[in-house]
Amino acid sequence: MAAPSLLNWRRVSSFTGPVPRARHGHRAVAIRELMIIFGGGNEGIADELHVYNTATNQWFLPAVRGDIPPGCAAHGFVCDGTRILVFGGMVEYGRYSNELYELQASRWLWKKVKPHPPSSGLPPCPRLGHSFSLYGNKCYLFGGLANESEDSNNNVPRYLNDFYELELQHGSGVVGWSIPVTKGVVPSPRESHTAVIYCKKDSGGPKMYVFGGMCGARLDDLWQLDLETMSWSKPETKGTVPLPRSLHTASVIGNKMYIFGGWVPYKGENTETSPHDCEWRCTSSFSYLNLDTTEWTTLVSDSQEDKKNSRPRPRAGHCAVAIGTRLYFWSGRDGYKKALNSQVCCKDLWYLDTEKPPAPSQVQLIKATTNSFHVKWDEVSTVEGYLLQLSTDLPYQTASSDSSAAPNLQGVRMDPHRQGSNNIIPNSISDTVNSAKTEQTAMKETSVKNKPDFKALTDSNAILYPSLASNASNHNSCVVDMLRKNEGPHSSANVGVLSSCLDVRTVIPETSVSSTVSSTQIMVTQQTIKTESSSTNGAVVKDETSLTTFSTKSEVDEYALPATKISRVETHATTTPFFKETPSNPVATMKGGERQWCDVGIFKNNTALVSQFYLLPKGKQSISKVGNADVPDYSLLKKQDLVPGTGYRFRVAAINGCGIGPFSKISEFKTCIPGFPGAPSAVRISKNVEGIHLSWEPPTSPSGNILEYSAYLAIRTSQIQDNPNQLVFMRIYCGLKTSCIVTAGQLANAHIDYTSRPAIVFRISAKNEKGYGPATQVRWLQGNNKKAPLN
Repeated sequence: MAAPSLLNWRRVSSFTGPVPRARHGHRAVAIRELMIIFGGGNEGIADELHVYNTATNQWFLPAVRGDIPPGCAAHGFVCDGTRILVFGGMVEYGRYSNELYELQASRWLWKKVKPHPPSSGLPPCPRLGHSFSLYGNKCYLFGGLANESEDSNNNVPRYLNDFYELELQHGSGVVGWSIPVTKGVVPSPRESHTAVIYCKKDSGGPKMYVFGGMCGARLDDLWQLDLETMSWSKPETKGTVPLPRSLHTASVIGNKMYIFGGWVPYKGENTETSPHDCEWRCTSSFSYLNLDTTEWTTLVSDSQEDKKNSRPRPRAGHCAVAIGTRLYFWSGRDGYKKALNSQVCCKDLWYLDTEKPPAPSQVQLIKATTNSFHVKWDEVSTVEGYLLQLSTDLPYQTASSDSSAAPNLQGVRMDPHRQGSNNIIPNSISDTVNSAKTEQTAMKETSVKNKPDFKALTDSNAILYPSLASNASNHNSCVVDMLRKNEGPHSSANVGVLSSCLDVRTVIPETSVSSTVSSTQIMVTQQTIKTESSSTNGAVVKDETSLTTFSTKSEVDEYALPATKISRVETHATTTPFFKETPSNPVATMKGGERQWCDVGIFKNNTALVSQFYLLPKGKQSISKVGNADVPDYSLLKKQDLVPGTGYRFRVAAINGCGIGPFSKISEFKTCIPGFPGAPSAVRISKNVEGIHLSWEPPTSPSGNILEYSAYLAIRTSQIQDNPNQLVFMRIYCGLKTSCIVTAGQLANAHIDYTSRPAIVFRISAKNEKGYGPATQVRWLQGNNKKAPLN
């Protein structure tokens, strides 16, 4: 975690959708990127269910149905997969509740559930301010505040320290309540405390940690319950314990429990005032407890002032939810106006990254041309951008080391929640693309998820610096029905759509099985050299007419085809390594053998069109070496174009409020050599009496006459059993026709690839006078069982 002075709070702005009114006493849970909020009160108790999509910065009100619960506040609220449970709280007219409701968020369906009472003892009484925590298939209820009076207008408070266990049924429904027999000293009665459950990765069972609360005075004690032995204990802690508090939040990320806000004592100058007599105020203090070492660390103290509004103001009764390693905070009250007899509620939404993001997946190739790459990588949740870098053995100049070329590391503060047009893929950093070497792409845009934006962006620009992407309008979203043209023998492309559901991507020709075997083998020899990329393909020609070995780890997008005779098909882009581990050109390395990495740019989304890169200032190993999310001023750096027939290594790192995370493993791609045919497109698979019928369309860029096509099938071998990522392909067709029959006998020997959904893998490539171009790889989905194909 960053030091207190380096915390980078972000206030989210420019929402879309119906923003809920400010409130306190509400609760929130997370389902993937969604923050789901229910209940709370401010001028009446709220009964709506609000959802905030953290990826798109949109609020929405789902159309709920079923047994919709009444509005409630200070209730229990937990999430089990896509099922949410609500227990107790204050409902209308000041009544306390002990009712239990279940929400199936996949259908937005509410259901009132009635658990069996305990075999001995009474079920939980109506209450508010209790803790309700989930672990496995059980919820744990502790404490809260009950009303001894039957008249809701005459509140006689009774603080509780009872403990219940609620067993859940799998998927939906509950079994019933039980009252576990516990050992040790039980925590004192309390309400408005917090309870979290944590289990060490390597050893020990789950433990519940109860902190703070209210019992006439605020508390600062920490209690631990071992859920296996049901033993209460009071662990010894180190560090500075947070002030006594209630109505705070506790969130677990990794091995840390983060405590934010709440009501704390305010004694003013009278330090001898007892806790029962002192005044109380809201706080914005922020601490965490290391649950492995039980050591407290203060990140923001109660005495720290915030004159720049750079973090959430003091509050209590707010909600906090962890999405990945990011904490979101919304609303809550920050005071009480006695003259108006009303609460003062916050209306703001904040988030804080608690650690640097993990490394993304390796960079994957979508398409290569003679002077550019279209690349992608898997998304990392809750990040603000990606730093893409490349390295090459090709000699390149370094930028001047004078002060005018030095990067400005003051940077830009990035806000991924600024609303704008975010469905444009990151574009090439070049101002122009060599139209003589790059063919235009025809694409039809389909539905695209709205992605986070950055303050540094224009509405149509996905790179973080407008000067770097003047061609932004020429490139639409990656999620499209497309027909993408392709160039050269080492390219990869999206080349077709099947029934508007299939995105067929090509792979580069891991081997060119052609009459020019000698040149092919030279190329292949380079490809079999050790590589760090799991998505690269090392090709070895064993027999021109029989087997070709590829090392591949499939990266697959899943598609469901309509109910027709066309079988389900998936495709993905793969790439080829071109270098030895030790570069042959000393220009590409620093002293001591470390490789130089040049920035391609910082991108807001997980795809980029690369035709240039930034030159390193003289003597620098890397441009972006900053501990925080500040980035260099690329406008001060010189750029260099990619060149044909050249290999480039790529790596990518994610960026969030804590800075730049670790880099991905390295991928290696090669720009195309002009004149080779593109990849076949529009692949279709249908069943027939002989086996299956495999058909395709000719390349959209044949670069001459097509002399023949070759189709390959991944087959079972002992080599694959020893290394599942090593596929072996057998050529099943060679000829001029754009279709072939794959017999049942051939399919019986097919390898079922389980790197994603089970599938049979085909590859198809075209040959012209210059040789074979890139292959289209197709994954024919087989369902989730291991039956033989065609069954």
